Amino acid sequence: MGEYAARAAAHDLDGMLALIADDAVYWFSNESTHVGKLAVAEAIRINFETITDETYELDDLRWIATSDDVAVCTYAFKWTGTIGGHQVGGAGRGTNVLRRDGEQWLVVHEHLSKGAHT
Repeated sequence: MGEYAARAAAHDLDGMLALIADDAVYWFSNESTHVGKLAVAEAIRINFETITDETYELDDLRWIATSDDVAVCTYAFKWTGTIGGHQVGGAGRGTNVLRRDGEQWLVVHEHLSKGAHT
């Protein structure tokens, strides 16, 4: 998840996609749903093009379930950036489900919600 967050913060779309499963399902904090890696890629691309000078951070990462093939974590996230010349930001909570694919772990589900993490 550290590498995933670092690639997101760097707006490294190809790097992020290397960590996302082909059958991934993402639920963003704006209540949008993206099914499949191509749809997720398009949503992330639009975010990267829309938000400039972005900072993105994960905090309070907790692995709540792990096995040899599946892992689930929760975390708090926050971001700041510029949209249309205005400084903006947000924060919320996230849950990610990762699945082992050979020697690599891939994100198969991401669920982001607005609000403070408790």
